[in-house]
Amino acid sequence: MAAFDVFIFDIDGTLLDTLPDLTAVTNAVLDSYGFPQHPASEILHFVGKGGRRLIEKAVPAGTSPDVVDEAFKRWQGVHEEMGIRLTQEYEGITSVLTELKAQGIKLAALSNKFDGGVQEIVPHFFPGLFEVQHGECDCIPRKPDPTGLLLTMEELGVAPERTVYVGDSKGDMVVAHAAGTYALGVSWGYQSKEELQAGKADRIIDAPASLLEVAGVC
Repeated sequence: MAAFDVFIFDIDGTLLDTLPDLTAVTNAVLDSYGFPQHPASEILHFVGKGGRRLIEKAVPAGTSPDVVDEAFKRWQGVHEEMGIRLTQEYEGITSVLTELKAQGIKLAALSNKFDGGVQEIVPHFFPGLFEVQHGECDCIPRKPDPTGLLLTMEELGVAPERTVYVGDSKGDMVVAHAAGTYALGVSWGYQSKEELQAGKADRIIDAPASLLEVAGVC
């Protein structure tokens, strides 16, 4: 019997390396306003709290909220046009997800990415593997608010103690504990092990194959 019934995943930095596309899309929007652009190393520090927050950090200090709102809407449009051209899954992810599903474990995704982006990217890279996927929207606030994670478990009909939330950030570990799930950190993403430890990760893994060990199916 598997140790858990459901694995719910963060997306950016956990399942997919989306930083190249986030950098390209953000800089395209900044350029359209004549704002200075940022290297990927700086964009990395802006991600993790949703697209609007990324834009807030990327635009020059003192930019009006109205311009930020407009730039974020433009960012969403550009993302729809070119937002997954450079994105790649982390090596071994699809094979591990396929094996988890074959073992009867349900898979879902919960991201701070805007919901439209989530509904596009998950089926594109992982067709047929995920039962539920959610991003930030009017009814699902950004993590570490546990609303989205609790909703996802309700939709899947699973108890928190039988659920793993998998992510690469301190916020992911915080939301996992807030919802009562097992908090599994991955070291290959965008934050350090120290950040995951600060979020009180129950365990940190260094390779996707270790997901099978956590699931108890290998």
